Amino acid sequence: MKKLAIALTGFALLATAGAFAAYPDRPVKLIVPWPAGGDTDNIFRPYAPLLQKHIGQTVVIANVGGASGTKGAKEAKDAPPDGYTLYAVHDYIHSTYYTGVSDVNYTDFEPICMISSTASVLTASPKTPWKDWAGLLADAKARPGQISVGATLGSTSHFFPALIEKAAGIKFKYVSYEGLAPRMNAILGGHTDLTDANMTQKGKVEAGQLKFIAIATEKRSPEMPGVPTLKELGVNVVYDVNRGVLAPKGTPADVLVKLESSCAAAAKEPAFADSMKKQATDVRYMGRKQYADWLKGNDDLNKTLAKDLGLLKR
Repeated sequence: MKKLAIALTGFALLATAGAFAAYPDRPVKLIVPWPAGGDTDNIFRPYAPLLQKHIGQTVVIANVGGASGTKGAKEAKDAPPDGYTLYAVHDYIHSTYYTGVSDVNYTDFEPICMISSTASVLTASPKTPWKDWAGLLADAKARPGQISVGATLGSTSHFFPALIEKAAGIKFKYVSYEGLAPRMNAILGGHTDLTDANMTQKGKVEAGQLKFIAIATEKRSPEMPGVPTLKELGVNVVYDVNRGVLAPKGTPADVLVKLESSCAAAAKEPAFADSMKKQATDVRYMGRKQYADWLKGNDDLNKTLAKDLGLLKR
């Protein structure tokens, strides 16, 4: 009987050990809520293998586009909180919530880390008649609501030009596109006049396929020093898009610790800095606590912006 009891105890211990195997013991899915080929996808593609290296399991990117990024957000929110589904997020999580596009908010998730920041550039089709901000401003004042802007409604590509509208006292006409890739196709084809882009489009500007009007930074970019800042043009707008990693609410504390350490190590890899340089993006790492505080501040800011811009729906 004693031998049987010992054997049963051994089996119970093995079963318990199997039930609580060290995280992660299977592949991790990273949901990118936009189609492949967009900025968010291009930033997380080189990041995923580095995260995989440090987390010790395969990290698979799943592009779940649709509804201004909210389809992917909902899938991530509804996933089991076990660390096997992560969410590649940017500032749209705040703007789409407050504009009523989405009912998913950042508070539905556990912050893991911020990894990058990308400055926005007001970008024009070469088919537009103006060569600079002065020409654009004059045309916008002469034809209010006629200059078209390709944007994902409620997202950062909508907020950025809306801030410019407010600061400059002008009015644009918005045309909705789902993510960067279709927006860029539209402006390259001359179907829209303006859009929110970034320095990754430098080659197209140099080839005459696009025009950079102004960059939303404090100082001019060394990548293209001939592009003025909005501030120096008298438009007080500084704007960037910040990306990070979240996990579903309720993810266990030990899993969050493992994710944070792995995310930190991946973000600090020289290979990540090299790939971000090609994306005209700054590596901007924040750990869980700092990122949580930053998300709260950014959420408050986006609520205020939505109200100021007349877009607040909740």
